[in-house]
Amino acid sequence: MSRVGKHPVQIKEGVTVDFANGIIKVKGKLGELSYTPSDLVKVEVEGGEIKVSPVDDSKSARAMWGTTRANINDMVKGVSEGFKCNMEIVGVGYKAQMQGKNLKLALGFSHDVDFAVPEGIEIKCPTPTTLEIFGFDKQKVGQVASEIRSFRPPEPYKGKGVKYQGERILRKEGKKK
Repeated sequence: MSRVGKHPVQIKEGVTVDFANGIIKVKGKLGELSYTPSDLVKVEVEGGEIKVSPVDDSKSARAMWGTTRANINDMVKGVSEGFKCNMEIVGVGYKAQMQGKNLKLALGFSHDVDFAVPEGIEIKCPTPTTLEIFGFDKQKVGQVASEIRSFRPPEPYKGKGVKYQGERILRKEGKKK
């Protein structure tokens, strides 16, 4: 029995859900998302909730049960509230700023890194060393945050680099004489 899958997804106010031809389309005030669930699960839209259940008792069907329910829940939450990821830039001279549709990052290289912000994602720089990534697609928000972090991941000696807010960097001790 899946602990996540057994709970139905509540459809929030202002969100419409269409399930036809094996495709779930969720539409809200922030945008529209679609998802094709696996053949191993059965999805039913009844009243104000979405129920997901496995087709049989196989291990893969039970695994997809919770995954499908979580993906649908993220879609419903995303089109109504959206997702946000905060990042910090640590290091002397390291900074970020928005220039039109591009994010310009100074990360200690001989050149600035320009990152083209994808469609459906909004990036804000409240201070030069913090970033706020906002979007209605949870996967896309996480992917953009991961790509920005990959330009200069935090290093273990001084902790310099781009990191998620609240991320704890395991520090190493430097050389000793």
